[in-house]
Amino acid sequence: MIKLDAFWSKALKCHADLALPQEVLSSNHQFSNNDRIYQQAKVLSYELGFNELDAECLALAWLRFYQADVTEPTSWPDQLEFFAPKAINPPYPACPKNLGLYVVAPNSLWIERLCAAGVKTVQLRFKHDDQTVIANEVATACKIAERYPESSLFINDYWQLAIQHSAHGIHLGQEDLADADLLAIQKSGLRLGISTHGYHEMVIAHQIKPSYIALGAVFPTTLKVMPSKPQGTGRLKRYASLMREYPLVAIGGINHANLAEVLKAQIGSIAMVRGIIQADNPEAEIKKYMRLLADHGC
Repeated sequence: MIKLDAFWSKALKCHADLALPQEVLSSNHQFSNNDRIYQQAKVLSYELGFNELDAECLALAWLRFYQADVTEPTSWPDQLEFFAPKAINPPYPACPKNLGLYVVAPNSLWIERLCAAGVKTVQLRFKHDDQTVIANEVATACKIAERYPESSLFINDYWQLAIQHSAHGIHLGQEDLADADLLAIQKSGLRLGISTHGYHEMVIAHQIKPSYIALGAVFPTTLKVMPSKPQGTGRLKRYASLMREYPLVAIGGINHANLAEVLKAQIGSIAMVRGIIQADNPEAEIKKYMRLLADHGC
């Protein structure tokens, strides 16, 4: 078992705000090379609770970071050049840096309600087993959005329908990237948003050069089974710093009590689901969040 030396032990204390329960036991530590800096950095990542893919990604970034004469344990790699080769793919159409309040809606009726309330960015996340029902729901949502030019509609998952009905954009989870025709989406001129849940997935997103990147889940959420544990605001700040060239959306369990801490990460948007959709007075909640976001320049 590899133990942390003095430098890396200090780094562990300096970055305690990133720590989550460990996912990888010491007996399962894996190393892709014998470089001492790489191995120390990977153990540091394991100790902070990063999963295997993120720990490997971080260790390689730390190695490049350290080779660039960064020798302070208080530092943390926050430049994309340390994590991935320069993306050569052309970027997708741009989104504003500040997407404001971003509400995810379960159906087109909610799209109408949200747009009428002035929500800046909306997403249709509609689930059904009947493809005809899905097609009709997407078509309806896109027709509604045409009447509200101040609101931008993203369609979750159904990228072919989004192109067919000229939505503003498409949102894809990591699990959807392999099946989506990314070239067709780019040729359509629609914006593309991608969900990420850590360093490994952020590097994947960066190679695609989407219109915006969603970071989460920040806090626990019961909306759906998440592929990773809640990341917390400490990690959110590091993620936002690394991906700062993109418009960023924080998502997952955000509410009035934790909003101020989330906004310290310098992101331009927060995504809401239950906090708006399940509120007693959604329009009143929308006004509150839009006011709070405006106060922070979002």
